[in-house]
Amino acid sequence: MKRNTAVFFDRDGVINEEVGYLDSLDKLKVIPCAYEAIRLINASGMKAVVISNQAGVAKGLFTEAFVMKTNDCLQKMLSRQNAYIDKFYFCPHHPTEGKEPYRQICDCRKPAPGMLLRAAQELDIDLKKSFFVGDRFRDMEAAKKVEIRRILVKTGYGKELLQDGGPDTATPESNPDFIAADVLEAVRWILDQVAFKY
Repeated sequence: MKRNTAVFFDRDGVINEEVGYLDSLDKLKVIPCAYEAIRLINASGMKAVVISNQAGVAKGLFTEAFVMKTNDCLQKMLSRQNAYIDKFYFCPHHPTEGKEPYRQICDCRKPAPGMLLRAAQELDIDLKKSFFVGDRFRDMEAAKKVEIRRILVKTGYGKELLQDGGPDTATPESNPDFIAADVLEAVRWILDQVAFKY
């Protein structure tokens, strides 16, 4: 049987506005073009999957239950516009901050690819035919490790990354395949690639 293709999305700064640590539902605001972007992925037959670092759990700023509540709220906001995320994954860990069991070096915190590998197994995804849309170099690095094509958006931290002294350091592994203004431009590029290939 044919395996699924997916578009993996970072959450904060890609689908919803980047606000630092999203520790209140009042701060949850969907980037307007994300509705259409996710609808297009839903219509294409590809899976829409969120892969998100949530180190605020490790730092004691909010709980895993709050992250799940936030994801549920985001799903409801999207569904009102006929858009849908197939599954949410998040990493609550941090390698140096917080208390055990959250203070640990794990295989799920991006740039580690653990969440991508887990999603591939659980949702029967062919990673080499899939795409990742993110606003950080760590997103690009995680995708590169499992040979996923990578799109960096200029929303969230993305615009700062492309300037000197940005929040992340570029590496050869962090180069994107495409740089998009926002998630909608990213998805349109993805759909062009899929159409061109098939």
